[in-house]
Amino acid sequence: MRIRPGRFVVLAVALLTASAALPATAANGQERQHSPSHPSSGGLSAVIRYTEYGIPHILAKNYADLGFGTGWAQAADQVCTLADGFVTVRGERSRFFGPDAQPDGSLSSADENLSSDLYFRGVRATGTVEKLLAEPAPRGPSRDSKDLMRGWAAGYNAWLAQHRITDPACRGASWVRPVTAVDVAARTFALAVLGGQGRAVDGITAARPPATPAARTAVAIPDARSAARAAQKLFDTADMGSNAVAFSGATTANGRGLLLGNPHYPWQGGRRFWQSQQTIPGELNVAGGALLGSTTVSIGHNARVAWSHTVATGVTLNLHQLTLDPADPTTYLVDGKPERMTRRTVTVEARGGPPVTRTQWWTRYGPVVASLGAGLPLPWTSTTAYALNDPNAENLRAPDTALGFGRARGTEDVLTTLRRTQGLPWINTIAADSGGHSLFTQSQVLPRITDELAQRCSTVLGKALYPSSGIAVLDGSRGDCAPGSDPDAVQPGIFGPAKMPVLKDAPYAENSNDSAWLANTDRPLTGYERVFGSIGSPLSTRARGAKTDVSAMAAKGELTVRDLQAQQFANRATSGDLIADDTARACAALPGGTATGSDGRAVDVGEACGVLKAWDHSMKTGSRGALLFDRFWRRLTAVTAPAQLWKVPFSAADPVHTPNTLNTEAPGVATALADAVSELRAAGIALDATLGAHQVVVRGDRRIPVPGGTESLGVWNKVEPVWDATAGGYTEVTTGSSYIQAVGWDGGRCPVARTLLTYSQSSNPNSPHFSDQTRLFSEGKWVTSRFCEKDIASSPGLRVIRVGEHR
Repeated sequence: MRIRPGRFVVLAVALLTASAALPATAANGQERQHSPSHPSSGGLSAVIRYTEYGIPHILAKNYADLGFGTGWAQAADQVCTLADGFVTVRGERSRFFGPDAQPDGSLSSADENLSSDLYFRGVRATGTVEKLLAEPAPRGPSRDSKDLMRGWAAGYNAWLAQHRITDPACRGASWVRPVTAVDVAARTFALAVLGGQGRAVDGITAARPPATPAARTAVAIPDARSAARAAQKLFDTADMGSNAVAFSGATTANGRGLLLGNPHYPWQGGRRFWQSQQTIPGELNVAGGALLGSTTVSIGHNARVAWSHTVATGVTLNLHQLTLDPADPTTYLVDGKPERMTRRTVTVEARGGPPVTRTQWWTRYGPVVASLGAGLPLPWTSTTAYALNDPNAENLRAPDTALGFGRARGTEDVLTTLRRTQGLPWINTIAADSGGHSLFTQSQVLPRITDELAQRCSTVLGKALYPSSGIAVLDGSRGDCAPGSDPDAVQPGIFGPAKMPVLKDAPYAENSNDSAWLANTDRPLTGYERVFGSIGSPLSTRARGAKTDVSAMAAKGELTVRDLQAQQFANRATSGDLIADDTARACAALPGGTATGSDGRAVDVGEACGVLKAWDHSMKTGSRGALLFDRFWRRLTAVTAPAQLWKVPFSAADPVHTPNTLNTEAPGVATALADAVSELRAAGIALDATLGAHQVVVRGDRRIPVPGGTESLGVWNKVEPVWDATAGGYTEVTTGSSYIQAVGWDGGRCPVARTLLTYSQSSNPNSPHFSDQTRLFSEGKWVTSRFCEKDIASSPGLRVIRVGEHR
């Protein structure tokens, strides 16, 4: 890292300011007990200033020290969740939790601990992560990134050495242990391959060569139609996605940019966000949310630019259909020449039983896979097998991308960083800056599958999968069918920056996990390859609602941060606008006010008609009728195909407003209404009950109402709640709005930023920050960002600690 002039003078001033701001209460006995008064001069150290809601502002003199403070502070809030993730990437879940138990899904799609361990132990045994760390930048991580990883591990370990764990999730657990920089990098690797090898862990670890003649003659090609449906479902982002919009200065009150980021991520487990500010005076000053275990801010802002991410539609993997040597199913042919597969034998310790040893099979293309999810089997016979290509298995560059964003002075620097590092595996980037610029780009690491290559080299299965899902299945027996390389690509086999969809300086740039096509409905993006996503296809209901909202905002103009805040908590249900009134009228027209449920019983639905008619079409906690509509809509869409649901079908010429007009004569409409009414009555829930009375999360002895709604309702403020009628309705959230930020500029030195971490900083029920921001989320309130030094120093709850390797 290059030392900038005056840097240590700036650091000294900042430290003096922080020390002067330390309240008397911060120096009590408990604080002294848990914090080193002066770090050892020979070890890593940092200063952490905590402001309201437990948000740490980490101050350090270099990247290793910054990593130290970050690892220390993350451990203080999330030690059990972090430790669980390190057990995963070390391949030790079976040892500590048993081979048959299920991981939380945050670091791979493995259904059981054993398959998770077999995969990650294989990664360890082959030194995959170490090899990536050794690659010179830009193909490998920079020195700054590696210093952050080293420091993060040291900070995490120092917290463990200096504290007693109070979280009951891992208090006294033997699996909570110190970590290394390789462990930290392995977690970054796991996130990188989440959409590729991580999606196929069960298929990788279950792949076996056929052992008998009968097995060797099994059908090698899955049914094309069912395979296509399974492939589409495999890449459905309904369980985890995001919204983000950047407005250019042409739409704002002061000519400066605005950004609203609303990622939808898990509320529990290892893919939670954690909020902080990272500062190296004169070098880096960035605030935002980081995925747990990350050394850098993932979504955030600095003084001049703000950015967010959404899960992209790009397909991060492809398959190669292998032609096998009839005499040996572990040998495959390329251009007529035999190549032996590589055996990767892995042994996993298992609690309560002997060690388990399995063999994985790897090829020049990647691992052999037995399936891509339960719905897409890929049988290995005497003539055919399938290998998975995941270019992100060579990508440890995401931290450098994040660092580049943190140093950026505008959206052009964001784009330059993406072109230089090419480190984002499965996300889009949306950004705005103080100069009034907006940006959308789908700059992600994708296998270089052009439409021409897919046309020339697709197998029979590939011809079914590629048009519908973007998954290419290429002829692995031909060397000319491997993904090519672009001259501007940082690694072989991926698209270079020139091929990425980019939209610059549009009045608005928005994405809700749809393709790049309609980031702005007036400036559609076309010309990209199918692997990036579709063009001219139906949008999700959430995307339709988002496009409607943000285009109206841009047309109105004079926008401010307050408008972003209002959009986040408008909680408008797009599907309600589309069909609620038609449903109420159809309900009122039912003979005798009754409908027949799926069990054949007649149900009095007369009351429901009035409730639906009076509903305000929102998913606010005080909305009456929202719960009834939600339960009705879930049932209707589960049993009614889109072709039967709508009178007006989708049109690519009007993608935001079609399909529309509910087909009230579809048999599922009355049945779904009857079933929803019966369900609520059986649970003792009034049909006109407020949403907040029955959509809650339970934290301690408190029920906290939760606004928002499920994917198919089309609510910007998406939440995916868990239904438990016996407990009174929805009692937990699996995924949904997570680290939210609304950012703008007013011409001063400090950005105008409002943030919210919906599930709060800590998963420890004994922490004061276990649910404090969750209560804010319930009430539609925000945290005012304390980015500048004067704002940090003026925090009424300021707590300053100095942390180091030695007490």
